[in-house]
Amino acid sequence: MPPVTLSIGKTRGLQQCSSPRGVFTCLALDHRQNLRRALNPQDPAAVSDVQLSAFKVAVCAALAQQATAVLLDPEYGAAQAVAADAIPGGCGLVVALESTGYGGESTARQSQILPDWSVEKAKRMGASMAKLLVYYHPASSAAPEIEDFTRRVAAECQAHDLALMLEPLSYSLDPAKKLPSDEKRRVVVETAHRLTAIPGVDLLKVEFPLDADDMDETRWADACAEINRSSRVPWILLSAAVSFDLYLRQVTIACRAGASGIAVGRAVWQEAVQMSAEARTGFLATTARQRLARLSALCQALARPWNEFYTAEAPLDWYRMY
Repeated sequence: MPPVTLSIGKTRGLQQCSSPRGVFTCLALDHRQNLRRALNPQDPAAVSDVQLSAFKVAVCAALAQQATAVLLDPEYGAAQAVAADAIPGGCGLVVALESTGYGGESTARQSQILPDWSVEKAKRMGASMAKLLVYYHPASSAAPEIEDFTRRVAAECQAHDLALMLEPLSYSLDPAKKLPSDEKRRVVVETAHRLTAIPGVDLLKVEFPLDADDMDETRWADACAEINRSSRVPWILLSAAVSFDLYLRQVTIACRAGASGIAVGRAVWQEAVQMSAEARTGFLATTARQRLARLSALCQALARPWNEFYTAEAPLDWYRMY
């Protein structure tokens, strides 16, 4: 399939968030309530906003130099990390748009933009890209609503010429059990097929398409290849809460199947949440940094560059039509 012509603003955003070869090693730190629970499992509410923000800034300061981009939320991370000079100028900034969690029933989940936040504000504060998380199951009664919601946000990103990273998360239609591995695969693949057909979705952030207990790497490779065939845009693999060693194996399979890189969070830094300030500083500067560097090298070697999907055009009078 020939490359799609992408606008100048979106092209620049993807360039800012990727390596010179066109692959992504995005450090994910947009966690909110689940990070509170990790920092204090006994009493998440006791974690103050200041503590939450300080953790994000500390991780950025230690690891952002190893990343092509950092993904942060607007409440506790994005502006605070910029103000603290914790994100190098050559590192892209991806800012989340959505409120944390979901509304509606557990089998028909709804999403919304964070109140008092917008695509326009993300663009204005210097984001290279916006990120939208939606909960999605193709057979859910909420699926058409989520598709319409995604379409509206994507159109707004197009109006502001801001690249959009879409992160759909699957869920079970049976509240009594999680998705079985085979069903998860079908859901993740079909989600990629449906949601990347929406104009203005530029990059897909994908969960691993099989259950973490499914250790058959032949099935991994087949499932990742299905995602690659189904997605109309470049895709990157998120880490969820799996171990670093498991994620490294998943990333290898995904990149060989056609992924354009990663958006990695807890697989790199999750042990730091339960450490003292001094131990955390040491861990982030050594183990976490080494993990991210190893993942980055892997993506550089194996991932598919996003510019195989996109091209840009700039006739000399482009600004007249912009």
